[in-house]
Amino acid sequence: MPITTVVFDAYGTLFDVNAAAMQAAKDPAHPDLADVWPAVARDWRLKQLQYTWLRAVAGQHCDFWKVTKDGLDWALEANGVTATATRVRLLELYWKLAAYAEVPAMLQALKTQGKATAILSNGSPDMLNGAVSSAGIGDVLDVVLSVEDVGVFKPHERVYDLVGAHFGCTKDEVLFVSSNGWDAAGAAGYGFQTAWVNRVGEPVDRLYAKPHHVLSDLTTIPEFT
Repeated sequence: MPITTVVFDAYGTLFDVNAAAMQAAKDPAHPDLADVWPAVARDWRLKQLQYTWLRAVAGQHCDFWKVTKDGLDWALEANGVTATATRVRLLELYWKLAAYAEVPAMLQALKTQGKATAILSNGSPDMLNGAVSSAGIGDVLDVVLSVEDVGVFKPHERVYDLVGAHFGCTKDEVLFVSSNGWDAAGAAGYGFQTAWVNRVGEPVDRLYAKPHHVLSDLTTIPEFT
């Protein structure tokens, strides 16, 4: 069936998760980040994701803001950053992460085609609404869906169920787009068409399914609908 609905992961896909550390590192008020911000950003994201998986397996759900703070605390300690003001600033910036440059035009192209557009994210509603508002893309999204509606993180199938429940579409009408290889694999295994935005050229994850498309950025997404 033709694609009617295009659904995006948020963090790392539409919004640059490295932006907070990079921006804070440019501020003379946070010299402790100047040399280590790439490692802090990498470790923060890794732990944030690991904590979602471990909590899902253990049945210990919490909202995404808690795993975001916990992941940051681990990353700061691992990289010797101890200033409380730096932690506070990084968390402030996470609420207004920059969208990737191609995002607004890409979403507008999908709306021009008549496609339904959505975010489906581990993020809590408040976090997601803050990011969408900051990026100015709310007018080209039909809905922002959060795992908080089902109380478990991706890639649990109950999360992907949210798309059909909201739009009334079948799985094969959905193109799901993520920068996370494991998320694209999870969505492909669920039955969505999937596109993995592999910005850094990583190998394909060895999982139970593989993404249908592998892209370097989001520019060509409208061509797959």
